[in-house]
Amino acid sequence: MTVIVLTNCPPGLRGFLTRWLLEISAGVFIGNPSARIRGLLWEEVQRYAGDGRALLAHTTNNEQGFSFHTHDHSWRPVDHEGLTLLRRPGVQESAGAGGMKKGWSKVSKRRRFGKG
Repeated sequence: MTVIVLTNCPPGLRGFLTRWLLEISAGVFIGNPSARIRGLLWEEVQRYAGDGRALLAHTTNNEQGFSFHTHDHSWRPVDHEGLTLLRRPGVQESAGAGGMKKGWSKVSKRRRFGKG
């Protein structure tokens, strides 16, 4: 089983994937292509995704029973003692230099303390 999830990708790429996979929801494709076809599909996804993000998950013969690959995704696959986990970006990684400040916003402070 193969699952490909596209976010903010060109419509042409979605049309291309429907040749081999079934689109069960907007940007979510499933199917059972061979490993060779899956590799070729993933190369095309990476080539034509543009500013979008993509995630590929497929069954394989390992302890988890599946494997996955990401393209331009903020969550990164990390090997942890033989298991592949996704590492979410921290506040500093995702926010950057102009990120959000820590603590309560002014509106939530007013609501919390009954001043508005």
